[in-house]
Parts: sequence; structure tokens; C-alpha cells
Amino acid sequence: MRAYPIKDLKHSPLFRGITEDELGTMLDCLSGTIRKYKKDASIFRWGDQISQIGLILKGNVHIVRESYWGKESLLARLGPGDLFGETYACVPQAAFDGTALAAADTEILFLDLKRVLTTCSSACRFHTRLIQNLLGVLAEKNLHFSRKIDCLAPHTIRAKLMEYFSQQTRLQGTRTFTIPFNRQQLADYLSVDRSSMTVELYKMKDEGLIEFQKNQFTVC
Repeated sequence: MRAYPIKDLKHSPLFRGITEDELGTMLDCLSGTIRKYKKDASIFRWGDQISQIGLILKGNVHIVRESYWGKESLLARLGPGDLFGETYACVPQAAFDGTALAAADTEILFLDLKRVLTTCSSACRFHTRLIQNLLGVLAEKNLHFSRKIDCLAPHTIRAKLMEYFSQQTRLQGTRTFTIPFNRQQLADYLSVDRSSMTVELYKMKDEGLIEFQKNQFTVC
């Protein structure tokens, strides 16, 4: 059996409901491969045909897309436990249309999607659970992107912020909530200029619409 960081992997949503013993056996069956990347190294490049899904063990990965004119957009910041590449692995005729970069020294477990989706006699009991978990991860990402589209649809910065804050009150069940972004990350998420967004936040605060301290917000 190969040496895998089982204690770290068992916390990933992909392996929910699978014991440590089962996980080690299953990873051997799937021929999981761990690769290390230095900061700023490319993991996937524009035009790559992807057959593997990546699970981040350590470090961070940024998914970046560059326009025809060279303008770069940060699509996602990913950390330990996050999956990436699964959409393109599921659609093999679709080339990767961005760049996946190591934002720090990073370790990634790669799994071949065909082996993940094909059950075998030695692992069928918990392999089925793995497939169910993968579908759950894909569904959760689909919900996330749907919510992001709702935030990007409004034409003004204020309307984008109000939609995002409305989502957070519903998801967290309270008018006071903490968001997982700093100011730059929130601006990137909403695809707006950070300085302009900060000005709008203080206008909303002055008008009594919101209160905030760092990344904790209250909708008034």
C-alpha cells in the first residue's frame, strides 16, 4: 500500500463516510498520485485535456483566466480539501480554458476520473460511496456558481453587494454574519474595483443599511 496522508484526506467531502482503512485500500485501487508544486508553478494550462481531478492536500491553488487582450481574472481561490478540474475531466472534449496555478508551495492528490467512476470488485462497497460523494461535491459547486451569477447579474456595485449580503443572511440564518473574504477577495468575487466597492460600503454604512467590522457584517 502506498503512503497517503489518510488523516488529512478523511476530512474531505469526497471521502465522507469512508473509513481510514477503506480509504487506503481505495486509493491504491484508484492509483492515486501525489504531486508537489512550487509557488507560481502551473498545474493545468490553457488548452490542456484533463482526465484527472485534483484534491489539494497542502497549499493553495488559484484558477485564473486571461482575456484576448491580456486582462487576467481570478476565478477561484482554493485551499486544502478543495477539488478542481472535475468539470473538465467529466467532459473530455472540453479543453481547460484557464490556468491553475500554485499560489504557495502545494501538494495535490490526483485521481483518474475513469477509475473513480468505474467500480471494481475489490472496492465496490465504498467505491459507490465515493461516486455519491463526487456527485454531491459537483452539486454543491453548481449551487455556489448559481449564487455567484445572481451576485454578478446586477449592474451596480451597490446592487451586487446587496444581493451578496441578502444571500448570506439566508444561508447563515442571521442578520449578523461573517464572510470568508477580505476586501480584495470580495471585490474579486463580485468582479468590481476594490476602491469603488469600499467607497460604496461606507456609503451604505452612512445610510444605515449595514454595519461592518473587518469581515463581519450586519444588515440593518
